[in-house]
Amino acid sequence: MELTKNKKYGGHILALPYPSQGHINPMLQFCKRLVSKGLKTTLAITNFISNSTHPNPGSVGIDTVSDGFDKGGYADADSVAAYLERFEQIGSKSLADLIKKYEKSEFPITCIMYDAFVPWALDVAKKHGLIGACFFTQACAVNYIYYYVHHGKLTLPISSTPVKLSGLPELELRDMPSFFYVHGTYPAYFEMVLNQFTNVDKADYVFVNSFYKLEAEVVDTMSKISPLSTIGPTLPSFYMDNRVENDIEYGLNLFHVDSSTCINWLNTKPEGSVVYAAFGSMSTFDDKQMEEIAEGLKATNSYFLWVVKTSQESKIPKKFIEENSEKGLVINWSPQLQVLSNKAIGCFFSHGGWNSTVEALVFGVPMVVMPQWTDQTTNAKFVQDVWSVGVRVKVNENGIVGREEIEECVRIVLQGEEGKEMKKNALKWKDLAKEAVQEGGTSDKNVEELVSKCIRKFDGQ
Repeated sequence: MELTKNKKYGGHILALPYPSQGHINPMLQFCKRLVSKGLKTTLAITNFISNSTHPNPGSVGIDTVSDGFDKGGYADADSVAAYLERFEQIGSKSLADLIKKYEKSEFPITCIMYDAFVPWALDVAKKHGLIGACFFTQACAVNYIYYYVHHGKLTLPISSTPVKLSGLPELELRDMPSFFYVHGTYPAYFEMVLNQFTNVDKADYVFVNSFYKLEAEVVDTMSKISPLSTIGPTLPSFYMDNRVENDIEYGLNLFHVDSSTCINWLNTKPEGSVVYAAFGSMSTFDDKQMEEIAEGLKATNSYFLWVVKTSQESKIPKKFIEENSEKGLVINWSPQLQVLSNKAIGCFFSHGGWNSTVEALVFGVPMVVMPQWTDQTTNAKFVQDVWSVGVRVKVNENGIVGREEIEECVRIVLQGEEGKEMKKNALKWKDLAKEAVQEGGTSDKNVEELVSKCIRKFDGQ
């Protein structure tokens, strides 16, 4: 239920996400669930994001911190490393100021819940005597691999495969996070994902945006050396258990979304007939890869909804859109939850980002996965070989996924006997995801534990 303004809260959580869409959404959703259980929550977004969006977070409060780039955000930084360094320097002071501000209010902060990408927030929380809750937005399996590397239990570069880690399936090099798969790439991001574990042992809680049955073996194994709690999936309650009132969408978009065009188009298509192609907010392709995606989608002879960012539009082959207007719709952005929940969708052609992967599982949609970087390569391994809900494309000797490969993979999912089995498996995971967040489910119990501790601290016990 959504609390009224007169309701007495039993504690106050200040949540600090890493400032990107894929990190803000799951933390905001978790905050909504905490509010429904009696905690006041405030989401601390950066000044730049606050000024450039129109947050509509419902029951969750919004406040701001500075990342040192208030006018232009990340784009104003000279490099990834420069952004992260300044965010830590300025953000630490800004977060401390925010805590002090609420000390004088009716609801002082009792807990800092922070994205694992900003471990310095835990140091700030502890200086103020607050509960510190670390929030991992990626899969437990991926976190576990990073943990191994951070602690020197897996040395880089990897010299022999398969890699065998307790609790995980055997991993080939291409199944590892991209920082290990192509060693030496994106050094600042590589350092950031390893730094998630610098002080995690000092956190009071470690939350992972996953659910127990999805990753039971790795959760059990990792918990023995680094305790954690699964609290996902963090999707709007409308699609999960409907226990949080008016929770239908994420409520904070860094991009403009007009849902009417694509939803109206989908509503005219037969059930399970459409390929939804969307590769996340950060993926970019060269002209050749865009051509292969276009021709691959065309060759399937299926309906397709393809999300192409404005910055990538010029890479679509000339006349492709008009020549395929009867079969396909190309748009700049989509309301992904509404799209994936539409009965017309039969296949999700995805980059394999964790949020997109979990959303597909929650809606029972099988996948074709074309991973690009970071955790996506490992997610793709699980999609195909562990959860059996999709197929991973093969990259040719030129580093391109060819049109024939795209066509074949889509046909397998949409038309083949294997595809029927994938759909059946996807529906199984859909049911288990919902079970986790329902009253008494594994995720629900873990959330209740945090709520109880915050209430006790708030009441001075």
